[in-house]
Amino acid sequence: MNSTFLSCGAGLAAIILAFAVIGGSASAQQATSATYDDWVLQCEISAAPAPKKQCAISQLSRMSENNAPFSRLVIQRPANGKPAIAQAQLPVNISTRAPIALRYADADPGVSNLLDRCTPGGCFVDIELKDDVVKKFLAAAGPGKMTFKDSSGHDVIVPVSLKGFRTAYDAMLKE
Repeated sequence: MNSTFLSCGAGLAAIILAFAVIGGSASAQQATSATYDDWVLQCEISAAPAPKKQCAISQLSRMSENNAPFSRLVIQRPANGKPAIAQAQLPVNISTRAPIALRYADADPGVSNLLDRCTPGGCFVDIELKDDVVKKFLAAAGPGKMTFKDSSGHDVIVPVSLKGFRTAYDAMLKE
């Protein structure tokens, strides 16, 4: 089985994606950010018509060969009574028929979904994170991973660092 492995970390691109995911124009909003190890918390307050605060945590994965950005994982603050949403941005050359899975450990079957959409900038999938899944990620000791198949059918494994996840997630909920 051929697999691709990547490195991960927080960075400016993750902050930029968080702006794009939670919407709006940076000029019409106030923004704050904080880094928690490998996770970045980004919050925006819209100016009009009614001020509204939106927050997300994110992580950027990079190619190990040349450090180029490869994928982004953004987790949006859950709305009252609704589960959190993990949104992944992946490269365009991935299989549209195989699910994209998010796992907190190797033995974890994970949560998955099929692609939502592809644009020239990447392919996107939204994965619902119910409370029991979030609790498993918060309690996980080792690294997680995101898995999918490329357009040739090869498995691709993207490490998801959980270093700082609990602190970033808790901080997001307090915002």
